[in-house]
Amino acid sequence: MSPSRDALRVLPCAGVPVAALGPADAAAQLVWLARAPRPAGLDVHLCNSYTLALADADPALHAVLVASALNLADGTPVVWANRLLHPDEDVPRHRVRGPSLFTDVFALGEAVGLRHYLLGSTPEVLDRLTAELGRRFPDASIVGAASPPFRALSPVEEAAQVADIAASQAEVVWVGLGTPKQDLVAAALARQLPQVFVAVGAAFDFVAGTKAEAAPWMQRSGLEWAHRFAHEPRRLWRRYLLGTPRFVRAAVAGRTPRDGA
Repeated sequence: MSPSRDALRVLPCAGVPVAALGPADAAAQLVWLARAPRPAGLDVHLCNSYTLALADADPALHAVLVASALNLADGTPVVWANRLLHPDEDVPRHRVRGPSLFTDVFALGEAVGLRHYLLGSTPEVLDRLTAELGRRFPDASIVGAASPPFRALSPVEEAAQVADIAASQAEVVWVGLGTPKQDLVAAALARQLPQVFVAVGAAFDFVAGTKAEAAPWMQRSGLEWAHRFAHEPRRLWRRYLLGTPRFVRAAVAGRTPRDGA
C-alpha cells in the first residue's frame, strides 16, 4: 500500500520539495490521495528541470510548488540532480513521467471506479484523448472534460468552470494547460474544490496521439528533450537554451528565488 501523505520522504531540488517516489509508487500514491476523504483539495505537480528553472525565477510559482500537496520528479535531470546532491538518500532511479503517470492511474483506477475529469488542450484533442482512453481502459470513468480558452478566464467563466468540476463529482482532475499556467490553475482550483488536481503537462497530446512520443531508449537515457526540440524548435528553444543552465545553478546552489529575479 502506498504510504500516507505525511509519511512521504521529500528531497529539496532547486529549492522545491520533490517526493522520493518512483513511477509505480507515485501512481499508487495518487490513487490513494484521490480516494481518501479530506476536507480540501490537493494539487500535484510534475516537476522537470524547466518547471524548476521557472520557479527559481518566479517567486509566485515557487510558492505554489513549496505549498503543494505533492511534487514529482518528471525529468531525468531532476532525478540525476537529486541522486548527486543527496548521495546518502535512497533516491528512485527513474523519473515519474507525466504521460505514464496519467495512464498508470487510469489503469489502477479502473479497479476502484476512480472518477476522472480532463481539463485543457483543444476540443479536438480532448475528443481523440477520450476515445483513446476508452479504448485502452474500457472500464474507466471519465465524468467530465473541458477545453478552456487560452486567454485568462473572466470571473464568470472561472465560476462556471468550478461549478462544472464540482457537478461532475470527479475525484481526480487532470490539468493539461502547459507550464507554468497549469501549475497555477491546479493550485487555485485546489483551494476551491476538494478534488486532487494534477498538472500533467503534454500528457493529453501524447496519449491522444496528436504529438509523437520519443522512443523508449531516448526516454530512459534522458534524451527525450532532443526529440521534442527537433519537433518543436521554435516553441522550445528558450526552454532548453535558457532554462537548463538556470536549473543547474539553482540545483547546485540549493537556493530559493530572489524577489524580482
